[in-house]
Amino acid sequence: MTTLPAPGSASGPAPVRPGRKLGPIAPTVGSTHAAWLEPTRDRYLASGYTLAELSLHVVLAKSKLSELLRGVGHYPRWEVMHRVAAVLDIPSWPLYRLWQQAALDVGKNSDWIDRSGEGGPAVTTAGSGRPPLAHGALRATVEDGYIRYADVFLTGDARDQVVEDTFAILWLSFDEALASPDIRRYAWNLLRATVKARAAHRDDRPLLAQSAFDTLALREENDPEAQTDQLAESIELFLAISRLPDNHMDVMVLRHLCGFRIRETSELLGVPIAAVRSDERHARRFITETTELHLTEGPTP
Repeated sequence: MTTLPAPGSASGPAPVRPGRKLGPIAPTVGSTHAAWLEPTRDRYLASGYTLAELSLHVVLAKSKLSELLRGVGHYPRWEVMHRVAAVLDIPSWPLYRLWQQAALDVGKNSDWIDRSGEGGPAVTTAGSGRPPLAHGALRATVEDGYIRYADVFLTGDARDQVVEDTFAILWLSFDEALASPDIRRYAWNLLRATVKARAAHRDDRPLLAQSAFDTLALREENDPEAQTDQLAESIELFLAISRLPDNHMDVMVLRHLCGFRIRETSELLGVPIAAVRSDERHARRFITETTELHLTEGPTP
């Protein structure tokens, strides 16, 4: 596949292109499908290609390409996505990882996945390349914190999957991440959005109560009666935290459920220490006013 000279930069403003404007992503698109579709659309919109131009090099009818980029019609085969990735210069390995997970979620079996590519998964791994050095450096710094945060909402394979997918999405959108005010904040927003998309919900808020049996307080409490009381308080606390705005919820989860210090929380979130203190203060006030809980201060810096 020959890659066209890109008429625009993926990190620059989207050029004006002739023809009908690409429609929005369909509301029926699931979270795992959107995880690769959104950065693919962004790369297309920034490229300067028209659908007609792109269809000639992807070898796909313009109408089918429009459906692919809106998430309607049949789920695309990997051989098509591989050609799209080559033309738009999208890293193939993170795209394949997210495409494969979404294929499973829409009901495709492993046989269909294996048959849908030019040689199957081996093609993608052989040409996967390596993520940018800054991506690897950031991952080495924050991955443990991401796992501990995700563990509050998800368990086992689901927790590990969501963290891996976050770093795959970050790789696909790394130019945009580098252009953002703070790459740590950009990456954290990806993590939170991915976790929330996969977590169980009640009243449109993510549920935290499944992690009640694994809190630090319960692990350290030996008296059975005290454990029962602590469990009830923990569940009440988790439900209260789930009602907080996202930035307040993040701080409370990291500080009070994961045990991170203020500076560690600041570094994970990519926000100033003063913002962590302010968010924690507002969150504690909300919980105190809406429950009978009396929270102690989280770990100090």
